Amino acid sequence: MACSHPTNAPHPKANSASTTIKGGTKAVAEGTVATFSVYRGTAESGEMKTYQVPVAEGMVVLDAVHHMQANDAPDLAARWNCKAAKCGSCSAEINGKPSLMCKTRMDALPLDEPITITPMKAFPVLKDLVTDVSWNYRVNERITPFTPKSDDTDNWTLYQEDVERVQEFRKCIECFLCQDVCHVIRNHDKKNDFYGPRFMVRLASLDMHPLDTVDRLQAIKEEAGVGFCNITKCCTEVCPEHIHITDNAIIPLKERVADRYFDPIGKLKGALGLNKSRK
Repeated sequence: MACSHPTNAPHPKANSASTTIKGGTKAVAEGTVATFSVYRGTAESGEMKTYQVPVAEGMVVLDAVHHMQANDAPDLAARWNCKAAKCGSCSAEINGKPSLMCKTRMDALPLDEPITITPMKAFPVLKDLVTDVSWNYRVNERITPFTPKSDDTDNWTLYQEDVERVQEFRKCIECFLCQDVCHVIRNHDKKNDFYGPRFMVRLASLDMHPLDTVDRLQAIKEEAGVGFCNITKCCTEVCPEHIHITDNAIIPLKERVADRYFDPIGKLKGALGLNKSRK
């Protein structure tokens, strides 16, 4: 299954009511106005409503949402915090693609047609662009935390290679865009069977840490459901921190699980109690 992001795809329960600007252009010229079609409503019912927003140089989609709130829709619900692509709060779907509103530049969008903003499809809608992402935090609680051999941090020895490998995973800002785009969660609703890309990253950061002592491979295989991922790399594509989720986290976890449970030599070692998780 290849990644696909439908253009101008409205929320499934929304009735589109968009208007097209004539003569729109990508270039941000003085007097440029963009048309937005924004989902308004709850999980039970809602509709796409149209707003006109003047575009200025350097403007991002979150700026446009703030303009709507200030001028046309003071009750429009949207999450945001830092406006610097570091808090992960302003996740939404822009023209059908999971994106951070604060990182999506207006000059990168086609301004000659309506720009759709909808809530993340993979999670229940609370109101307008705000979704309930609490499932992710419940998943996180199920993961055994970092457990070192010793609390004597002054005597820990780490190779730079190990530091860099784990440090990439720690760049995650928990925007949950990777969870939203993952077809296992988004299209098949396998939340009971698959932890999703974000938590494959967390599991990889723990399983690959040379000072961690917990063997999580059975949990990665059975509870986290790493086998559900078929490596479309959609999660990597939408990650605002450019984490190589598939190549550096999910595939290595799959290899470790395969070594232990499906490789004949690995299974023999396991039966003899010789099989330990690699760090």
